[in-house]
Amino acid sequence: MEAALVSVATGVLKPVIGKLTVLLGNEYKRFKTVCKEIKSLTHELAAMEAFLLKMSEDEDPDVQDKVWMNEVRELSYDMEDAIDDFMQSIGDKDEKPDGFIEKVKNSLGKLGKMKARRRIGKEIQDLKKQIKEVGERNARYKGRETFSKTVNATVDPRALAIFEHASKLVGIDKPKAEIIKLLTEEDVRASEQQQQQQQPKIVSIVGSGGMGKTTLANQVYQEIKGQFECWAFLSVSRSPDMMNILRTILSEVSGQGYSNTEAGSVPILISKINDFLLDKRYFVVVDDIWDVDTWNIIKCAFPATSSTSRIITTTRINNVAHSCCSSFNGCIYNIRALDMVHSRQLFHRRLFKSDEDCPSYLQEISERILEKCHGVPLAIIAISGLLDNIEKTEDRWNQVKDSIGRALERNPSVEGMMKILSLSYFDIPAYLKTCLLYLSIYLEDSTIEKKDLIRRWIGEGFIHREGRYMAYEVGERCFNELLNRGLIQPGATDIYGEVKSCRVHDTILDFIISKSIEENFVTILGVPTMTIVNQSKVVRRLCLQGVKEGNSAILIANLVFSHVRSLTMVRGLLVILSLEEFRHLRVLDLMDCSELEDQHLENIVRLFHLRYLNLKDTKISKLPEQIGRLGCLEVLDLRRTSVKELPASIVNLRKLMHVLVNPGVKFPDGIAKMQALETLEYVRVDNQPVDFLSGLGQLMNLRNLRLTIDLKVDSDTEDTNMVGEEHKKAIVSSLCKLGTHNLRSLTITIGFGSSLLNEESLCLPTLEDFSIRFWSFRQVPTWVGSLRNLQRLHLRVEGLKQDDVCTLGALPSLLVLDVMDETGSNGKLRISGEVGFRFLRIFIYEGCYNPVDLMFGAGSMPKLEKLVLECLSIVETNPRDFGIKNLPCLSTIKFTRVCGDNHIVEAVKTALERSASTHPNHPSMFFSARLLKLIE
Repeated sequence: MEAALVSVATGVLKPVIGKLTVLLGNEYKRFKTVCKEIKSLTHELAAMEAFLLKMSEDEDPDVQDKVWMNEVRELSYDMEDAIDDFMQSIGDKDEKPDGFIEKVKNSLGKLGKMKARRRIGKEIQDLKKQIKEVGERNARYKGRETFSKTVNATVDPRALAIFEHASKLVGIDKPKAEIIKLLTEEDVRASEQQQQQQQPKIVSIVGSGGMGKTTLANQVYQEIKGQFECWAFLSVSRSPDMMNILRTILSEVSGQGYSNTEAGSVPILISKINDFLLDKRYFVVVDDIWDVDTWNIIKCAFPATSSTSRIITTTRINNVAHSCCSSFNGCIYNIRALDMVHSRQLFHRRLFKSDEDCPSYLQEISERILEKCHGVPLAIIAISGLLDNIEKTEDRWNQVKDSIGRALERNPSVEGMMKILSLSYFDIPAYLKTCLLYLSIYLEDSTIEKKDLIRRWIGEGFIHREGRYMAYEVGERCFNELLNRGLIQPGATDIYGEVKSCRVHDTILDFIISKSIEENFVTILGVPTMTIVNQSKVVRRLCLQGVKEGNSAILIANLVFSHVRSLTMVRGLLVILSLEEFRHLRVLDLMDCSELEDQHLENIVRLFHLRYLNLKDTKISKLPEQIGRLGCLEVLDLRRTSVKELPASIVNLRKLMHVLVNPGVKFPDGIAKMQALETLEYVRVDNQPVDFLSGLGQLMNLRNLRLTIDLKVDSDTEDTNMVGEEHKKAIVSSLCKLGTHNLRSLTITIGFGSSLLNEESLCLPTLEDFSIRFWSFRQVPTWVGSLRNLQRLHLRVEGLKQDDVCTLGALPSLLVLDVMDETGSNGKLRISGEVGFRFLRIFIYEGCYNPVDLMFGAGSMPKLEKLVLECLSIVETNPRDFGIKNLPCLSTIKFTRVCGDNHIVEAVKTALERSASTHPNHPSMFFSARLLKLIE
């Protein structure tokens, strides 16, 4: 992968070199006095950039090298700010003035530009002098040996399996059973403790970081939550936001949306939760509690008179665990390290296909490495992620073992863990270090959405387009590689198995925060538990976490904000300085800022370098009319705001790549000017001008499009059908044009009154992902069979027929098929080798509780790994096991919400379990029945 534009190793040297090269171009040749200086400076900086990249792979550079690296990196930021200011002041071109007033203004403008030229000349000389002084102080550019770094472009399934199938891979079955027993067994203690027996039963899991407390608690939670009337799982962390925690509890136990749980104070929320739970059997997991005071507040939300309810807490701190248990009828569970058998299993499954595949020459060194991990799952995952990316030789693995060595022997739970993480960090390429350290801006225990994270990386300049790969695709590769190395953990995965979000283990978060501060990469303010020493006064990326009105003045004292490139507000009020002070800002993230109002954005149009703007989940109702002045903007997120219409000037944003808005937002004409657009969601077709819909088809780089179509009859308009037809023709024409350009993903949500896709023939040869929501086809349209590059398809059909199955089976690239059969097939569906589906990996079929006769014959779906059958009505004529023995690659079977006579459903379940047990892959099976007798 090419070097990142912006990185923690080299700062912004690469963009600076690029901009200095621009200053040498034709447009700036009139600056003859500084061209020679610029050329000399460019060569010097290029040499320094190469040297810094090599030095960044040194885990322990000497003090002189480190000081030099920091000086050059900081200088690079100052250089880019100076060059940007100059380019902004000089303007793109001198236009000929008309009229007397314009001539006067032009003369004054030229005077300003002359001053700017003299200033840039002086600044270039000063910068060159500083660079020379820094170079002379270090006085030793030298090459160093580096190891090649491999790049995984996709998620390694072994890395995911560690988390997805934890019960199989990390010896969790026994502790899970022990905790379930503690929660469910009858209390036989003495009579003087009978009062406690009226209280909820609680188990507090205690253990050091990385031991798997959260994983264990979650496994128990998933196993038994269905036995209770309501349940909740929440993480607390070291800097708890009590209002957010209590609102999460109320939302989860009551089933309300989070937005409907607002309350005036903590006591009011506690009272609401208590009232709701008072007469119910509840099960709650409170994860990652750090102090007794926090628990003393949270516990008040749980009624103390429900002996049938259960609570689990997890903590690293013994006195917190004792406090939890003394509050209710409880006991402490000390989590144990993995034994050597399970440690070896976890280690080998990550590195090899099975235990038997470990080469004999690596077996002894593997055992010695595992001994040093002391059964800590996080340590094993981190070290296996490191070893998986280096050469599998005894010498290289011995180097890793020796590097861990003494630190682990001194303190396996803290210092040794940090040593393993340090090794993993210095093994990854420079661009990946940058992406990893950026995660330090997120709160502990937060869920990080993959798409949002990648867009932020783009806005920061960490990743960029490489050849035929768009910037977002490069970001996906970076995300997957961090996942494969065990440096981030998968969060939510969709039904197709794709990771949609991630989490950062708090031990890893501690490490990357310390590295970010050390490199002056990120400045984090507002976290009371964080002790920051030697923090640079010049702030480059500012993250405000939980800032309140009372402490903001203290937080910003003695810090320099004029060079801030990135500003993120997390869980706080917008109480800091005016946006005008942040004139070099590239990234502005104000998501969830509850106090943000329209007037706060008045000066945003002066942030000429802004690339990323996130106003998601704020009360903003309109953007400034001059938003089109933000010529560098690449990402704009307005989801869940009150914005109803975009300003006309937005079409002047020629670099804007990702636009995310609510479905009802109206766009102006002129969309065809925005040729950089890659993502556009959502567009409500009937709410847009016809010219806009026609212009969509001219977007040559659009890859991801989400539409809503609801062409309702308007009773106030006489010629409503003509309006609908005009919109329909425009959008169909544009979709066909986009389908021959670069469109890869199309989601269409269809409401009342639209027959668009039944009647029209769409030509979408480039499409890879196609999803139709809330609309049913009478049959699979014939044009679907022409989607030769389609990999994922989601659609509804009114009675799936054998011909439909054949049409879908003939799609040559299809990997995932998700089909809802709304009225039932009323016949036999037979899938055999002749039908097709040669490369299908996932098949999801929802029967809408209609009888279906589905059978997989010999040779059918030869690559299928996951089979999901939902909402089936089971009748006597059904094949009992659906022929799953004929699916040779099957690894997962899910039958959910099955209904029918009890004895028939049980017979089907038994037949499926028998077939799964005799299948060569022994696929995992999940079966849930809705035991209802069919009504004739």
